[in-house]
Amino acid sequence: GARYPGAVPAPGPGPGALSPPPRGGRGSKGPPARKLLCMCSLSLCLTYLCYSLMGGTGPGALRSPAGLRGSPAPGALRGSPAPGALRSPAALRGSPATPAPPTRASNASSPAVSAAGWLRTALAPGEVIAAQSGAFERDPQESSTTDEELSRAGSTTPDYGEKRLPQALIIGVKKGGTRALLEAIRAHPDVRAVGTEPHFFDRNYEKGLEWYRNVMPKTLDGQITMEKTPSYFVTNEAPKRIHSMAKDTKLIVVVRNPVTRAISDYTQTLSKKPEIPTFEILAFKNRTLGLIDASWSAIRIGIYALHLENWLQYFPLSQILFVSGERLIIDPAGEMAKVQDFLGLKRIVTEKHFYFNKTKGFPCLKKPEDSSAPRCLGKSKGRTHPQIDPDVIHRLRKFYKPFNVMFYQMTGQDFQWEQEESEK
Repeated sequence: GARYPGAVPAPGPGPGALSPPPRGGRGSKGPPARKLLCMCSLSLCLTYLCYSLMGGTGPGALRSPAGLRGSPAPGALRGSPAPGALRSPAALRGSPATPAPPTRASNASSPAVSAAGWLRTALAPGEVIAAQSGAFERDPQESSTTDEELSRAGSTTPDYGEKRLPQALIIGVKKGGTRALLEAIRAHPDVRAVGTEPHFFDRNYEKGLEWYRNVMPKTLDGQITMEKTPSYFVTNEAPKRIHSMAKDTKLIVVVRNPVTRAISDYTQTLSKKPEIPTFEILAFKNRTLGLIDASWSAIRIGIYALHLENWLQYFPLSQILFVSGERLIIDPAGEMAKVQDFLGLKRIVTEKHFYFNKTKGFPCLKKPEDSSAPRCLGKSKGRTHPQIDPDVIHRLRKFYKPFNVMFYQMTGQDFQWEQEESEK
């Protein structure tokens, strides 16, 4: 055999021979040193590759879905759909794919793709109905908040009392008047409510009830803890989860004419994404045939009977109060009297607490004993709606009418939305 540099000759026949083969391999020769070196190197490479694939920190390491959930990308919300796409629950549990840039649709009447490339997909059973698409759903007062914001909201409460899980929730609906209702009921001394939206029962449920409790303000005995997250009403899992927390939880839903609500929803989106398609384009699958696109969440949220059916599987109608968004503007004190009665509170928030702002077109809060200026909602409220084709509004009214009638029958209340429309 060839002599290797630095090799120590072993005793035996032939100059420079390596050590004899082991006893079990009679007559066989051991592998040369170069082959041993190659085998060791290959073993190390395979070990490093396996380590990387199993979640190591080396370059190109592939992270498991659990790892992704544990450390989301900066600014990302857990379970948030990629921009421009509605994601299924299965897709949300895995690692998010990078979305393709939106392209112009070649056929505006296609059920899968709408104009300007906004993806339209059928909502899977149990899927949370996002507010419009993931690309343009955020609103400062009606969106998910960060852990830091929620922690700060909870820490600003007085040092006395204790944090409790909420006994009452404002569960919907988006653009119905939930913020106005929350601010009005917070004027009551026996109500403490968190100002930010925790989104516990739709986006943060995996964090557990202790996390949720810690978000709440401190209360004394006899005070009611509340929170509002409008997306709960259209979240399929929310009724069961809230019932599991406390089956006697009181629920408040602020509803509004679904046609007006849809336009308001679109107006909010338009203020943030001026490049989105027109309301008329988004509202139809095929305008020529008059096919309304109920998969667009601005339309789907307003099918109140559909969502209420899910809640009535877990809560009796007596535990749900339906507040009229229209009457909350016209007669805020009257609607607040119903809310206070429902919560078992003394009627303290009355007409003395409201001042109608003609510029914004809705009431503002004021303290009866205080001479300071009334406190109005932010600039994100009371936006001027864009002009919508009257034919589109007429078709939407026809679309919603049977659902509205069903909703009236289910709740035992006539909100008179059809009468309002006939008077316009």
